[in-house]
Amino acid sequence: MTALPATRVGRVGLRWMSLFTFAWLAIWTVQLTPVQLLLPLQLDTPEGDWILGVVSSGLVLGVGGLAGVVAGPLAGALSDRARAGRHRRRPWALGGVWLTAACLVLTGFAAGPWAVGAGWVGVSVGVAVSSAAFTALIADQLPTPQRGAASAAVGSSQAVGIVLGVGLVVLLGLDIVSGYLLLAGVIAVAGTAAALLLPDPPTTVAQRPSTVGRPRLASLRDRDFAWMLSGRLVTNIGNALGTALFLFFLLHGLGQESTAAQDNLLLLIVVYTVFVVLASVVTGIVSDRTGRRRTLTVAATVVQAASGVAIVLVPTFEMTMVAAALMGLGYGAFSTVGLAFAADLLPDEQDHARDLGIVNVTAALGQLIGPVLGAGLVALVGGFWLVFLAAAVLSLVGGALTACARQPSRS
Repeated sequence: MTALPATRVGRVGLRWMSLFTFAWLAIWTVQLTPVQLLLPLQLDTPEGDWILGVVSSGLVLGVGGLAGVVAGPLAGALSDRARAGRHRRRPWALGGVWLTAACLVLTGFAAGPWAVGAGWVGVSVGVAVSSAAFTALIADQLPTPQRGAASAAVGSSQAVGIVLGVGLVVLLGLDIVSGYLLLAGVIAVAGTAAALLLPDPPTTVAQRPSTVGRPRLASLRDRDFAWMLSGRLVTNIGNALGTALFLFFLLHGLGQESTAAQDNLLLLIVVYTVFVVLASVVTGIVSDRTGRRRTLTVAATVVQAASGVAIVLVPTFEMTMVAAALMGLGYGAFSTVGLAFAADLLPDEQDHARDLGIVNVTAALGQLIGPVLGAGLVALVGGFWLVFLAAAVLSLVGGALTACARQPSRS
C-alpha cells in the first residue's frame, strides 16, 4: 500500500506540540489514576474474599472499555462529517472533556460496584470522545516527518500522567472522593484550555467524506491497516494484563499491607514512567528519521513480553521493579511508534478522525478485555502467575500480527 501524502505542508512549532502534549497529559492522568489506584481501592474486598474485589474491578473496567469502544469511532466519524465552515474537532474535544469531568465527580461519590461502574462508563465515554478529537489532529495538521514526535508526546504523557495522578493522591494523602474531585478539576481546566487554543480550521466541502460509491468502514478492508489494528489490539491486551492488576498483585500476590502497597505502587509507576518517556522520545525521533516504524513496533512487543516472563520466573518485588522497567521500555516504544505507524497507514484522509478513533479503540478494548481476562485467570489459579504469562504470550502474538502489515513508502 502507498501512504497518503500529508495535506498540511507546513511544520508545526513548539506551541502546537506543547498544547498537544498538555491535552494528552490531562487525558491520561484522569483516565489511568482511577484504573491504577482509585477504582481498586473503591472495589477492594476483605482479605478473606479478595478475589471478589479483583473480579469486580475487572468487570467495571471492562464495561467502561466497551463504552469507549463504541463512543470513540462514532465521535470521530461524526466530527469528520462536520458541515462546511464549521469546526471539526474542537466541539467534540470540549464535549468529551466536560463529560469526563462531570462523571469523575459522580464516580467519586458512588458506592458499590453498580454505581461505580455506571460513573466509570461516563468517564470512559468522555475520554474516548476527547481522545478521538485530539488524535485526529495528528493526521489533520502534521506532515509525516512530525508524526513520530507527536506520537511520542502521546506515549510519554501516558506514563507521566500516571505518576502525576497517583503521586498527587498518595503524597497529598487524599481520600477517594478528594482524588476524583482533583482529577475532575485537572481535565476541566487543562482539557478546555488545550481544546480552545489548538488550531482547528473550519472544514471545507472537499474534506467532508463522500458516501457515493464508498463501502462503510472501508478502512477495515485495507489489508495493512487491518493487520496493524489486530496487532495493536492484542498487544494492548497484553499490556493491560500486565498493569491493570498491579495494586492487587502487591496486596494479595506479594502480601503487602495496604499503605506499603500504595507506596510501592507509586514507586513502580515512577520506574515505569522513566522508561516509557525514554523509549517514547528516542523511538519517536528514530522512527521519524528512518521511517522504519514497523520494525521498531515489533521489537517493542518483544521487550514488553520479557517483563511478564521476569515476574513469572521470579515473583518478588525487586523483580517486579525490573519488570516495570522492561514494560515501560516496550510499551513506550510500542505506543509511540505504533501510533505513528497507524497514522501512516490511514487509507483515506477524509476519514482521519473515524479511522484514528478505531485505532484508539484498540487501547480501549485492551482496557476492556485485559482486566476481565486477568480477573478470570486469577480466579482460575488463585494467584497471578498465569496473568503475567498470558501478558507475555499476547505481546509476542501482537508483534507477529503487526509484522504482517507492510511498511508504507515515505512521501
